[in-house]
Amino acid sequence: MPLYKYRAVTKAGDIVEYRADAPSRYALLAKLKNNELLPISITSINVKASKRRKKQRRNIETSNSVLKQVRADQIRKNIDKKDSIFKRMDASLQKNRAIKKRDILVFTQNFYLLKKSNFNNIHALSTVIETIENPSLRSIVEDILVGVEAGENMYTTMEYYESVFPPIYINMIKVGELSGSLTNALQQAVQYLEDTQAMNKKLREILIPNLVQFCLLMLLAVVGTVISVPMIQGVFDSFGSKEQLPPLTIWFSNFLDFLTEIWYIPVAIILGVIVAILAYIKTPKGKYKFHYFKYKMPIFGKLIYAIDFSRLVQSILLNLRNGQRIQEALETSKNISNNLVMLSLIESALSNILVGQSWIEPFEQSGLSTPMITEMLKIGMQTDLTEMMEKLNDYMQIDIDNIIQKIVKVLPQIVAIFVGIVLIFVVLVVLVPLMQVYMGGWMLDSYSI
Repeated sequence: MPLYKYRAVTKAGDIVEYRADAPSRYALLAKLKNNELLPISITSINVKASKRRKKQRRNIETSNSVLKQVRADQIRKNIDKKDSIFKRMDASLQKNRAIKKRDILVFTQNFYLLKKSNFNNIHALSTVIETIENPSLRSIVEDILVGVEAGENMYTTMEYYESVFPPIYINMIKVGELSGSLTNALQQAVQYLEDTQAMNKKLREILIPNLVQFCLLMLLAVVGTVISVPMIQGVFDSFGSKEQLPPLTIWFSNFLDFLTEIWYIPVAIILGVIVAILAYIKTPKGKYKFHYFKYKMPIFGKLIYAIDFSRLVQSILLNLRNGQRIQEALETSKNISNNLVMLSLIESALSNILVGQSWIEPFEQSGLSTPMITEMLKIGMQTDLTEMMEKLNDYMQIDIDNIIQKIVKVLPQIVAIFVGIVLIFVVLVVLVPLMQVYMGGWMLDSYSI
């Protein structure tokens, strides 16, 4: 275990100097703080320089750089300072607070407004940081700012936080920075986040109530059968009635009893199928087929492809406006989507350009783009591609709105069909036997009347 030499300030204000072993510098730093010691410096000893210097992930400061910034007056000021347990808990919760899409949207909107007001990147980021409420996102934006101050592009730091920023969002920033139109790219990013949030909200409003209703009906069918069927049959038997429960009720009750006895077999089968599908999707071939299915799936397939292609059109248009050729525009925009099918189409388009063929041909032959899209692109290549891309962008927005409206109309109907089927099943399995008991016809049969 590495050995470190450290200097720290005690609670009483004394400076102590000792040696200690720890897995890492940060582990020792945390250990000292837990023992109410405020570290001043930590130096590794008996360690080769090659092992001592660990590669940093982007612009996060090392413990040395943090400790160097500690001032003596701040140390003395914080020696007797104690936070209450409630403040510590709140600080811990704030620090580990998840970054939501809403946080990224607000950050992008504020950053866009400052760039629109001709702020440079450093000034805009420094100002935006003060408005970010989420501590996790604030630390990431601070890391981005450090990279920009060091002469790097914003997107290079964002790529290290793919779990926070969507790939499409990162590529929009990349296109804007490389093409010199970051303000326009931020405007597109804001529109993308707002559209995504609005669409997700619509889908939640449709799906959640119906899914809750569906699950409650299934629960009613299972619980009602398990509880009511034996009780009703017991009432019939106690009175000596020959009245029989409906065949569907008896079948479902026997089916539940059968599942109760061998529950581990269907659970194992379901888990095995899920694991096999996930393992197949992780393979290159399986991932490609899964991404192709996402474009061809019922209801949502056309919408997913239209959104990805629309982002590609917007990215190409942004590059064309800044004087890039179509090949350069495609090359810069090829990571606009993380779908392997879209990436392969863009790569095929670039290959066609290199051999002197039409870059529109792969999109046309894929069968995913509508004839309207491909014809507009062909006309644009013969006339003014930038102008035609602007018209195609407007057309894509209208087309996406129409697809969403169709989904909003069709999806409730589909869910209602499934809910209706389950409701009929519940009536036949649970309510019909209860109605038999309520009507009392079985009592006449028990007394042979």
